[in-house]
Amino acid sequence: MTDTPPSPADPPEKETRSASGGLRESDLDPETRSKTDRVTVFMYALIPLLAVAAAVPFAWGWALTWVDVAIGTAYFLLGGLGVTVGFHRYFTHGSFRAKRPLKIALAIAGTVAFQGSVIKWVADHRRHHKYADAEGDPHSPWRFGDDWKSVAKGLYYAHIGWLYLDDRKTSLKRFAPDLLKDKDIVAIDRWAVPIFAVSLFSPALIGGLITMSWWGALTAFFWGGLVRLAFQQHVTWSVNSICHTIGEENFEVRDRSRNVWWLAVPSFGESWHNLHHADPTCARHGVLKGQIDISARTIWAFEKLGWATKVRWPDAERLNAKRVDPQP
Repeated sequence: MTDTPPSPADPPEKETRSASGGLRESDLDPETRSKTDRVTVFMYALIPLLAVAAAVPFAWGWALTWVDVAIGTAYFLLGGLGVTVGFHRYFTHGSFRAKRPLKIALAIAGTVAFQGSVIKWVADHRRHHKYADAEGDPHSPWRFGDDWKSVAKGLYYAHIGWLYLDDRKTSLKRFAPDLLKDKDIVAIDRWAVPIFAVSLFSPALIGGLITMSWWGALTAFFWGGLVRLAFQQHVTWSVNSICHTIGEENFEVRDRSRNVWWLAVPSFGESWHNLHHADPTCARHGVLKGQIDISARTIWAFEKLGWATKVRWPDAERLNAKRVDPQP
């Protein structure tokens, strides 16, 4: 059985806006977030970041082992590809069709990245595409203006501030009606908090069992849990902030999305963001020569295994029509 790709009410690739060009009230949930919710999200973003700040002195010669590296890398790959291949290219944009076991696995893997539940993540990102770098975009770095002070403030807001400063929530019914009808995804969405807990604490269990020591459990929790989560979160958030501020514009877009080459590997190809906004449903973002796109290769492998079908690979003629400098 193959699931059909997501089909939101206003497909992201059409990137439609209201007649006035601004945010519609129906795009927001009428219920606002409480101060407690916002403080909780702030702490969720802060604690892994503090772990990174402590990483260098903690690791200096005695608190980082190959077991920690292996566990952290495995979880980084699992969560990272869960977000890029699953949450983003499959659930948000329908870049391919997935058989039910793969669909479920991608939803769980993306949740392991600790970046929110699958339905909320998708709704926020679809809203971002609809209003990219305009009123209504939940995390544009240009929301405060174009001068350097406004951009500096906007970069912080786009990177992390929007998670806890904004008290309005994206309407799930408006932006993710397809996922709300999917019983598998609704069930995984409801289990998001337990999955977050497993993502955070299971590295300690694995490290403790491998080393048969409490110290091995502690260092695995630090590196495979806290540091890994901080690095993963900030790589993803950098696509929201950095990739809408600096970089190359190879394809014509109506927003300020750009390609940032040095983020390509840690973001699994997501930093080829300019092409993504030019052709949102394309399964491959790094379409030019030398542009590494690990997520696209993963989708290619899924296709070869028969787990993914009807992959929307790049069309040379379509891409050339969008090029800033069309090729002959």
